Amino acid sequence: MDPFDAGAGGLLKQPKSVWATAGASVVAFMGIGLVDPILPSIAQGLDATAGQVSLLFTSYFLITAVAMLVTGFISSRIGGRRTLLLGLAFVVVFAGLAGTSGSVGELVGFRAGWGLGNALFVSTALAVIVGAAAGGSAAAILLYESALGLGMACGPLLGALLGDASWRYPFFGTAFLMAIGFLCITVFLKEQPKPARKTSLLDPIKALGHGGLASAAVSAFFYNYTFFTVLAFTPFVLNMSPYRSGAVFFAWGVLLAVFSVIVAPRLQERFGSLKVLGGSLVLLAADVLALGYGSHPTAVVCTILSGAFIGVNNTVYTELALGVSDAPRPVASAGYNFVRWFAAAAAPYFAPKIEEWTDIHIPFVVAALTAVAGAAVVVVRRKALTQEAEELEPQHATEDGVTVFAN
Repeated sequence: MDPFDAGAGGLLKQPKSVWATAGASVVAFMGIGLVDPILPSIAQGLDATAGQVSLLFTSYFLITAVAMLVTGFISSRIGGRRTLLLGLAFVVVFAGLAGTSGSVGELVGFRAGWGLGNALFVSTALAVIVGAAAGGSAAAILLYESALGLGMACGPLLGALLGDASWRYPFFGTAFLMAIGFLCITVFLKEQPKPARKTSLLDPIKALGHGGLASAAVSAFFYNYTFFTVLAFTPFVLNMSPYRSGAVFFAWGVLLAVFSVIVAPRLQERFGSLKVLGGSLVLLAADVLALGYGSHPTAVVCTILSGAFIGVNNTVYTELALGVSDAPRPVASAGYNFVRWFAAAAAPYFAPKIEEWTDIHIPFVVAALTAVAGAAVVVVRRKALTQEAEELEPQHATEDGVTVFAN
């Protein structure tokens, strides 16, 4: 069935509650790449170094990672709708406060509060969309990935447009848009039934005891280091104006969206999830190396091109995390995200440090190696990861004693 079929169960035929949640998710994901084009401007405006400004990502994702352990605990007690609204309220408050920062320390602290709100919202939004969407989990995941891709594309563009006047305006703009999202969730999303069993704080950790989920999380950890080296460190390497940097990362986000929603499912259907994921990670490693060692035009092209590989990876990893174990989806997602977001916190901190210790090329060598490490985990742990492939693919064939899955 075509997921874009406007008929019943198609991606485009969804309840208003799903569209409201997806729309707010777009803005939530915009907040991740929002600061990309204005990182140099923030450094200049607050008299900070690249390493200090990179802590905007580190504090954001470090809090996001830890908060993953409490999102299920909270949502299973107060319900998905209230958890979404609580997360949105945090983002509105802390994004607004970020725009008033008088020092890089204040800005980093406010971004941490923003990360807490984003964790509450994003982790719950996926569960809400999956629960409320027509057409099953496949359509819901594609819709969620569409929101992610659109947000990633529009975030840098909004950051560039507003940041050209002042680095403070993108933060105020995000607070305003999230306030609109708050109103939409309030109006269109009804409270969903609470789970029969309340989630404990340790459930996401226990879920990682499943070999398949742990393997997906570890592979995604290495991948996320590569992903956020590109996202957080490349703007300093490109050293472009907010408009030009915003245009580069807008094109990057468009590729991310197209490949996550349209290309990835077709590649999975033809080659299988694990082959697609392993191949995409290796290609991402090669692209990152070319980015680090190429000329400035080559770096621009490779930055944009990385969006294609990142888009494919995001879709496959999301499906693996939700389907590889028998844990409830919110619990599996929380455990998976708990592991992988630590890499998103580490990369923005270590990439500038590695440059200081060596030269500007080595951070990209490290990022290429982590992408290869992610692919190696997929190859070595492919048996533990094939349960998800079996569930997605009703037909499989055996060639030379190796089961080949096409999702």
